[in-house]
Amino acid sequence: MNTPSPPHPATPWDRLYPLLFVALWSTGFIGAKFGLPSAEPLTFLSVRYAVVLLLMGAIAVLSGAPWPRAPKEWFHIGVAGLLVHAVYLGGVFSAIALGLPAGIAALVVGLQPVLTALGAGVLLGERVRPTQWAGLAMGFAGVGLVVAHKMVAGHSGGTLTTMLVPAVLALLGITAGTLYQKRFCPSFDLRTGSVIQFLPCLAVTGLLAHQTETMQIRWTSDFVFALAWLVFVLSLGAVSLLNVLIRRGSAVNVASLFYLTPPTTALFAWALFGETLTGLALLGMGVAVFGVWLARR
Repeated sequence: MNTPSPPHPATPWDRLYPLLFVALWSTGFIGAKFGLPSAEPLTFLSVRYAVVLLLMGAIAVLSGAPWPRAPKEWFHIGVAGLLVHAVYLGGVFSAIALGLPAGIAALVVGLQPVLTALGAGVLLGERVRPTQWAGLAMGFAGVGLVVAHKMVAGHSGGTLTTMLVPAVLALLGITAGTLYQKRFCPSFDLRTGSVIQFLPCLAVTGLLAHQTETMQIRWTSDFVFALAWLVFVLSLGAVSLLNVLIRRGSAVNVASLFYLTPPTTALFAWALFGETLTGLALLGMGVAVFGVWLARR
C-alpha cells in the first residue's frame, strides 16, 4: 500500500481543475453520439485505447518520464485503470448501444458518489460528515430532476433488465476504481501511468470485442471526429485531470463532481444540438450544484 502523498502548496489552478474536469468529462456524449453509429461499442473503445497508448507511449519515451520500479505499482495502476476506464466506459457505451435511455443511464451511474462515500469510510478511513451526506443526497436528487424528461426517451428493443446490467457494471467499476486508486496508487507519473492504465483496458476490451462483436468500422468523418475527441479531450485531458484530483482530494470530494456531469451535459446538448432544456432541468441543475458545494465544503 502506498503511503499518502504530502500536502502540496495551493495554487490558483487548484480551484479550476474540478471545473475543467467536469466540463471536459461532460463532453463524452459527443463521442457516443457521433461514433457509435459507425462502430460497435467495445470495438470503438478498443480503437480509442490503442490510439491513446500510441500517443502516450511516444510522449513517455520522448520525455524520459519515470516508470514505476516495483511490480506491485504496475499491478495497482493497471487494476485502477481497468476499473475506471474499461469497466466504466465499456458498461456505459454498451448500455447506450443496447438502447438504455440516457436518463436512466445517468441515474444509475449517478449513484456513484453515494457508493463512494460508503466505501471511503470503510476502506479509506475517510469521515463523511452529515453535511456531506446531505450534499450527496441533494446532488442525486438534482441529477434526477435534470434527466426526468429523458427517462423514457430513446427506448428501443430488449428488456430493461438486459440494458441495465452494463450500466450497473459501469457504476461498480467507476466506484471501485476511484476507491482502489485512492488507496493503492494515488500518485504516479501521468504519462507512464496512462500507458500502464490503458494497456489492460485494450487487452480486455479487445478480447471481448473479438468474442462478441463483428469489429467492423465505418471510417466516416463523424467517426474520425468522435475518435479524436475521445482520445484528446477525454482520455488525455479529462482522465489526466481525474488522476490529479484523486491524488490531491478525498474520494468523496472527487466522486461528488460526477453529479455535475449530467447538468453540464444537458447544457452542452442544448447549446450544440438544440435539445430541450426544461424548467425542471434548470431547477435540478441548481439543486445538483448546491449539493456538490455542500459535499465539498
